[in-house]
Amino acid sequence: MTSESVQPKPGPSRRTVVAAVGAAGLAVALTACGSEDEASGSSTEQGAAAGGGGAALAKTADIPEGGAKVFDAEKVVVSQPAAGDFKAFSTICTHQNCPMTDLKEDTLSCACHGSQFSVLDGSVKKGPATQPLPAKKIDVAGGSITLA
Repeated sequence: MTSESVQPKPGPSRRTVVAAVGAAGLAVALTACGSEDEASGSSTEQGAAAGGGGAALAKTADIPEGGAKVFDAEKVVVSQPAAGDFKAFSTICTHQNCPMTDLKEDTLSCACHGSQFSVLDGSVKKGPATQPLPAKKIDVAGGSITLA
């Protein structure tokens, strides 16, 4: 018998266990925040659902030209890169699926790891994310923006 077979294998370090527990707690907290937003709803969304269309998000006048607005419950950001041109993207970070709500001018930032995205085209401005935000389908009609 060798001395190698007698020695126990080391388990995960204390730091690894504490980090995993912290990450799990953060995930639970973020999920709880999202469910509160979804439960609140707005009369605009309920009206759209009653009409059989997608969720009404906003009026076109609510989205600034060259800027955007985040809709937490729908997990979408709607931007207006140029006058009358509206785009929508997911607010879930492509790095590790963290929800994002930190919007400053035309940049959406992820609080989990610091990735930054352009809300005008969905591109990555700063990593660690390497993939752009996925586009979401919206309908713009009669001064209203609806999630398709």
